[in-house]
Amino acid sequence: MGLAMYRHAIGIEPADIDHMGHVNNSVYLKWVQEAVVQYWEKIAPADAVARHLWVALKHEISYRRPAFLDDIVVADVIAEQVQGARALFTTVIKRGEEVVAEINSTWCCLDAVSRRPARLAKDIVGRFLPQA
Repeated sequence: MGLAMYRHAIGIEPADIDHMGHVNNSVYLKWVQEAVVQYWEKIAPADAVARHLWVALKHEISYRRPAFLDDIVVADVIAEQVQGARALFTTVIKRGEEVVAEINSTWCCLDAVSRRPARLAKDIVGRFLPQA
């Protein structure tokens, strides 16, 4: 079985456009945050979503092509690996089949109450990493 993927629709707003006429680099961070969190909320059971929070530890963004106000773009999110409380995600932002940006990010799962790192149960990890 392959990796599970989540497709997140992105709406480009006029405020996302910078002085160069394309989407500002900082906006990609907002898109990744939205896409990964919505992936978690869609795939994880409701009780797990209520018990856990995610914080980003690191993002590495490779910008491939500029995106513009009228572009239709999506973010494809793939969970690559889960180790303890950490998870590695790849998010590919595309305009059609063209890759606009690729983001590799490391996230930490926290217990929603204590705000301490929390290891995910194997059955939850299996929803994101079917081969695990």
